[in-house]
Amino acid sequence: MVDAFTKAKLMAHFETAIATSQGARRYQEDAAAVWSDRHAQPVMLAVLADGMGGHAGGAIASRLASDTFIEKFTDADGDTAHRLTSALDIANKAIARAVEKDPGLSGMGSTIVAAAFGVSGLEWISVGDSPLYLYSLGEVALLNEDHSLAPGLDQMAAEGLITVDAARNDPRRHMLRSAVTGEDLELVDLSRKPLTLEPGDYVILASDGVHTIDEAKIAALVQEFADQGPQAVADALVRAVIELREPHQDNVTVLAVRFSPATGEDDAR
Repeated sequence: MVDAFTKAKLMAHFETAIATSQGARRYQEDAAAVWSDRHAQPVMLAVLADGMGGHAGGAIASRLASDTFIEKFTDADGDTAHRLTSALDIANKAIARAVEKDPGLSGMGSTIVAAAFGVSGLEWISVGDSPLYLYSLGEVALLNEDHSLAPGLDQMAAEGLITVDAARNDPRRHMLRSAVTGEDLELVDLSRKPLTLEPGDYVILASDGVHTIDEAKIAALVQEFADQGPQAVADALVRAVIELREPHQDNVTVLAVRFSPATGEDDAR
């Protein structure tokens, strides 16, 4: 027997959708995937990776990182936090092995953000600058740390050391302080405890190309399309980025997850 609270959580489900665009780039270096199992804990894992290293290297790195992460997460034992850290470690080692096997891939790497959804809520791990957002009650919050130079530049602007425009347009803004490259991971963001989700909440994983629009615009678009489902939300966010026609627009990928109550007794079994 389960108590009413646990049963209610078990009767919840997660709807997902992915939208993507190459932007102004000649190639796509983003990768995103979802794993789910109604009889497992957590019940779903969403992963997004943004590769770097040129046409071949970036695409290989992002796909290798995301595929390896999902494979090892589903095989790992222990609690969710341990499985997330173990999967990240093995994904990082997979990049190292690939470069060792083919030195022509030297310099390739990837960001990664992985979100695990279960009865106890949302847990995540990330390396790099791919954002993880929570949309709830009309507001958007960034859940994970940004491992690029952008936060430091924004802090300098806040302190009056440089202008806001200088911070936004600094060519170093998107330089990463940590990434999955096969080397030691300098910075890793791991959730401290599960984050409780409420029906109607959206969790958004994205590549940094989404930074072309600000968080206020993201919140407005999710609110506008929320009732139409995650595909409408993901499409709207990518469309808003592309409509700005930035001449150097990066790849942009959005993986949208909606938490909602399920119906039917079968969902609680």
